[in-house]
Amino acid sequence: MSLNVIRTEIPDVLIIEPKVFGDSRGFFFESFNAKQFEEATGVTRTFVQDNHSRSTRNVLRGLHYQIQHPQGKLVRVVAGEVFDVAVDLRKSSPTFGKWVGVTLSAENKRQLWVPEGFAHGFVVISDSAEFLYKTTDYWYPEHERSLLWNDADVGIDWPIDSEPLLAAKDAAGRQLADADVFA
Repeated sequence: MSLNVIRTEIPDVLIIEPKVFGDSRGFFFESFNAKQFEEATGVTRTFVQDNHSRSTRNVLRGLHYQIQHPQGKLVRVVAGEVFDVAVDLRKSSPTFGKWVGVTLSAENKRQLWVPEGFAHGFVVISDSAEFLYKTTDYWYPEHERSLLWNDADVGIDWPIDSEPLLAAKDAAGRQLADADVFA
C-alpha cells in the first residue's frame, strides 16, 4: 500500500500521506489512485472536477460548502504551505460544529479528505501557495454558502497574526447558529 491514512479528531476527516519515491533527481508519487484511495480509506467516491488556486500570504479562502449538491474534497498543496480546516456541519453528527485543522505543504505532500457535509477553508502561511483539490460534485453557485471564518462558537485557531485577506462573500459568512446546515 502506498498510502498512510491518519484519522483526525473527526473520524470522517482523513489525512493522507502518499508514499514518495525520491533520489538525487527529485521525487515521484501517485497523487491519486482510485483503487488505493478506496482500499486505504474505505471511501468510495467519484471525483468530477479538479480545481487549482494560487493565493498569497494571509489570504483566507472559506469556509465554503454547498447546501445542495454537497462536495467531498480531496485537497493538497503543490507550492507553499497552508493551514487547512474542515468544520462538521452535519446536525446529526456527534462532532457537529467541531473543526479539524492540518498544515498542508508542497514539502510534506499531505492530502486531506473533507467529506460532504463539511465547510472547508484554508489560510496561506507561506509567501504564496498553490492549492489543488478534487471534488465529488460540480460547483453550483446558487447552493454555495460561507460559514464565518472567525465564528467564536466554532473557535478555529487560525495561525495568523492579523486580519486575513478575504473575499466579500467570506467576510459576509454566516455564524454557525444562523447557517444552513445538513441533517
